Parts: sequence; structure tokens; C-alpha cells
Amino acid sequence: MPVLIILRGNSGSGKTTLAKALQEHFGSGTMRLSHDMIRMDILHTHGQEGVEKSLPLMQELLKYGREHSEVTILEGILPSDAYRPLFETALGEFGDSIFAYYYDISFEETLRRHSTKPNRGDFGEKEMRRWWREKDLLDIIPERILTEDQSLDDALKTILRDVDSGETSFSKGETA
Repeated sequence: MPVLIILRGNSGSGKTTLAKALQEHFGSGTMRLSHDMIRMDILHTHGQEGVEKSLPLMQELLKYGREHSEVTILEGILPSDAYRPLFETALGEFGDSIFAYYYDISFEETLRRHSTKPNRGDFGEKEMRRWWREKDLLDIIPERILTEDQSLDDALKTILRDVDSGETSFSKGETA
């Protein structure tokens, strides 16, 4: 049965790095949907236009993932209000096979992590403050919280343990 792993959080929290590690672990048959790649690289859009143009494409890609992949990984900031239709599609397509995680990390830590990335010169603190959303948890899909004191390896092990056990019934805001 196909599964969906959702990784959300503020810019610089570690979503893409974790998504790539998960894709590497699961190997062939894994589809990774990067919100930034779809919105900025494929559609070349930003701001509200980025939401309007990326939302229908991402919904279709989720459907494709369910039909053609064993594991689909969706990662991005994905503000809960703007992308609610995407999460409704996820529920309709994957039902109880959704494993959702939210990086709840301090702004200072996201800045520190961003400073280590290859694209650190593309944007900085000003933009990250503008994009910042405090505890933007979903209200329709329970998300397990990943914290800044968890290493990449710890987060990876948590998700793999959850997927192996099939346990998706997290309490809202439950810490991993």
C-alpha cells in the first residue's frame, strides 16, 4: 500500500535534507515532491502567484505518486491555510497511510542551518522573518513534531520506525 510522508516547517529547518535521506533509504519507487523545486524551479513563481500555480500541480503529483510510487515524500514550508486543498487531496488519496512531521525549530536555529546551505546567498534573515510561521500545525492531519535537538539521523530513524510500524495516529503536536 502506498504511503505519503509529509515534512513541513519553516525555511532552513532541514526538510529537504531529511527528504533526500528518506528517498535515498527507500530507493527506487520513491517520489520526492519538493515544494521549492515545483514552485520556483519548474513554475518560476513566487508569493501568492506561486500558491495559485503550484497547488493544482502538486495535487496532481500527489495522485500520481499514490498510483505509481510505493513512497511519496512531500516537503516544503507549505503554509497550512494556503495549502489546505493539497492536504485534503492527500487525505483523499492516502487516507490512513500518511506520516506527517513538522519541524518546530527556533528562528535562530533556522538562520544557523541556512548559513550552512549552498543557497545561503540567495536570501537571508529579512526574507526568512517575512516567511516565518510560528507552530503552523495542520488541523486535518496529525503531525509529529521534530525539534532542533534531534539530529538528522534521529529524525530519519523516527520516521522509518513510524513507517515500519504503520503508526500514523499521532496526537496533534506530539513530539517525536
